[in-house]
Parts: sequence; structure tokens; C-alpha cells
Amino acid sequence: MSSGVSPEAATGVAPLPELARLWPRFGAIVYDGVLLFGILFITSWLFTVLTGDATRGPGRIAHQAFLTVVIGTYFVYCWRRSGQTLAMKTWGLRLVTTSGQVPTLGQAIGRYVLALAGLLCLGAGFLWAAVDRDRQFLHDRLMGTRIVRAPI
Repeated sequence: MSSGVSPEAATGVAPLPELARLWPRFGAIVYDGVLLFGILFITSWLFTVLTGDATRGPGRIAHQAFLTVVIGTYFVYCWRRSGQTLAMKTWGLRLVTTSGQVPTLGQAIGRYVLALAGLLCLGAGFLWAAVDRDRQFLHDRLMGTRIVRAPI
């Protein structure tokens, strides 16, 4: 006989959402790239107007560092605010911790830094999903985060 009480109510713990499949995650990455193109175009223009030539020497390094911070700010802000970038909302994805919460500031920053490092290593951090038992990216595995399906 059924007691009429759901397992979540009996244990007080809701089940974690289903992990997102790889194709929607890669689709969101491409879409975020398109969105970032516009953001970086405007911020690069602003940087150049304020500082002058940024094509050589220290100006170039400063420009690259500035753009890296702009990108990081976009991702960390979105992940901390709702667990979703605009692209993730469109693809029905959400970044959560292994306990189902919005990532902490440290997790969001760490995830960005590790994702950037994995990208610079010929995409190894993303290709890791091909061998991971849960198909997670390496930066998610290391930071205790996961990308799950979210209602659109």
C-alpha cells in the first residue's frame, strides 16, 4: 500500500534535476560566443577610446587582460544570479552545485578560471566530457558544479 507521501516529502530532500545532455551544452557555448562577440566589440571600442592603441606591447596585454575580466564578469554574474546565462536560458540549462544550489562566488570564479585553462589547453577541459562517467566538463567535476536541465 502506498502511504501517499512522496519520497521527497518523506526524506525532506528533493531529487537533483537531470544532468543536461552534451549537445545542448555545446549549443549554449556557441550561443554564448555569439553574445560575447557583441559585448567584446563594445568593450574593446571603449578600451581603445580610453587608452589609445592596443595592438602592440603593454597595451595589447592590458587589452587582453581587460577582455578576460569582462568575459569572466559576464559568466560569474550570470551563474551567481540565477545559474544561467542568456544562452543557458534559451537551451533550458542551469548551473548548480552538487546539492542543487546556485554556485558560490568561489565556485563560479573557479569554474571560469578552470574552463578558460581547459579551453587554452586545446579544449581538453571540455573534451573531458567524452570520458567522464557523467559526461561532465572537467571544470564542473573539479568545482563541484553540474549543468542540469531547467524548465524553459
